[in-house]
Order: sequence, then C-alpha cells, then structure tokens
Amino acid sequence: MQELIQRYKNLLEKCDSRKKVVIKFAEFLDKTTSWLSSPASTKYHLNEKQGLLNHSVGVAETLLKLRELLAPQISEESCVIVGLFHDLGKIGTFEKPNYLENDNQWEIEKRNMKYKNNPELTYMGLAQRSLWLISQHIKLTDEEAQAILYHDGQYIDANKEVAHRECLLTLLVQFADSWHCAALEEGRK
Repeated sequence: MQELIQRYKNLLEKCDSRKKVVIKFAEFLDKTTSWLSSPASTKYHLNEKQGLLNHSVGVAETLLKLRELLAPQISEESCVIVGLFHDLGKIGTFEKPNYLENDNQWEIEKRNMKYKNNPELTYMGLAQRSLWLISQHIKLTDEEAQAILYHDGQYIDANKEVAHRECLLTLLVQFADSWHCAALEEGRK
C-alpha cells in the first residue's frame, strides 16, 4: 500500500508548469473523496480497495514509457495528468461516491460483484464525468481533454467519431490503458 502511494506521489512530482495546481487537486481528492480507496470496477479488474489508484498509477507509468519511446515531444506533465485522472469519474462526484460495497451475497459469490454503482448519482458517461471533474480544477489542453474523453478508444461505439483524428496523446493513453489491463489479467493467470 505504501509503495503504491509513493509511486503516485512520484508521478505528481513529474508535473512542471501546473505542478502546484495538480498537487493541490490531488490533495483535495485525497482528503475529500474516495479517490485513494475506490475500486476500479464493480466486478472486473481491480475490484478491490485502492483498485482505481492502482490502475491509474499503472496507466500513468505505462504512458510515460510509451511517451519516451514513441512521442518524446509530449510533456511528462500531460502524461501524468491524463494517466492518473483518465478514469477519475469512477469516484462518482466530489460529494457522492460511485461505488458502494455490495450487500447482495448472491452477486458477490456468483458474479464477483464486490461493489455496486450508487443509484443516487446522476448518470453520466465515465469519460465525460472524468473530464467534468478534472476541468473544475485543472486547465487542460485540447489534447489532454481529447485523450481523457476518448481514452477507451474504439471499444466504445460513441468514440467512432474521433477515429483517425486522434492526437498522439489519445493514442498513447488508449494503448497504455489497454496494456495495463491486459498485463494485470496475464499476471493473475
């Protein structure tokens, strides 16, 4: 657990021009939301405490490696912001958590649904919620906004509108996200 928190802090330190605002946002998230404890899903990858942070740190680290090899012109700061916060919408809102512990034993045992979605949240797509939450605190570039909004790539039908018009950061985060999830699955076999 401490190693994960240290990796998270090390990533935040890579920010440059917006370092103060990013660290202030991270501190806000840490103190007032479920960001540090949320699972990454209800029943799929990392459906455990700190699963979202584990996934986000892994994606940001993978994104930085891809950047170094394929697109060094993209700033480390952009990679950290997009990598860490691309799935931020999974926390819900600043007032209401998205994931609640599931009390349905059948769903837990038969479907591995340790968590359930909070029915009190106003529905919003994950990427849209992530972009909405982040943009209230951090001024994003156009490329960062596109990368967050379309980070699931062509797995989401609605993302077809950006096909062949993705900026490099969007392509990198799509692959980093997919790679991190696949690597987790390989590690669990």
